[in-house]
Order: sequence, then structure tokens, then C-alpha cells
Amino acid sequence: MSESESVSIESIADNSTVLDVREDYEWEAGHIDGAVHIPMEQIPARLDELDPDTDLHVICRTGGRSQRVTQWLVANGYSAVNVNGGMGAWLEAGRPMVSDTNQPPTVL
Repeated sequence: MSESESVSIESIADNSTVLDVREDYEWEAGHIDGAVHIPMEQIPARLDELDPDTDLHVICRTGGRSQRVTQWLVANGYSAVNVNGGMGAWLEAGRPMVSDTNQPPTVL
């Protein structure tokens, strides 16, 4: 697979489309409000939920899964970039998050 582009947390605008590829339990603990959630292993089966003409910012916990998904999406004709540092970097940067657990959002 070819190398894919990576971007910093700071380069993600509020109106960017973020694709979160973490597992359900990770998403529920804390995620970016408005992000699209498709766990990594479900991407091939749910590809029709993504717009190939939209610039996708792919994120996971630290960047490993999102890097693989970004490479796969680009190889399949999608516009996608990996988010450096993942949700850990998002949390450290103090960017807003929400959770589905009635607890303060966190990154697992």
C-alpha cells in the first residue's frame, strides 16, 4: 500500500468530516461530537456510508488503526488523511468531546 497523508489535530477545522474507527466501547467513553463512527473491521462492509468526494479525517486512539484505514480508503478511491496522535492527542489538545456513558468523556 502507498503512504497516506497525516495531519495534526490543530489542522482539523470544526466543519471537517472525522471518521472514528475505534471500537464501540471506545466511542461510548469519549468521541468528537458529529464524527462518523465505523469500527475498523466494519469499513469494507459499510463503505457505502462514506462519500468518496468528502475529505475524511480518520482517527483512532493513537493512530495505528486509522493509518491502516486511511491507506485502504485512499487505495479504494477515497480522499482520506490520518490524524496524528489520534484521540489521545485530541484530548491532550483540549478539543471538545462528548460521551455516551453519563461520565466525563475520556479516551480508553
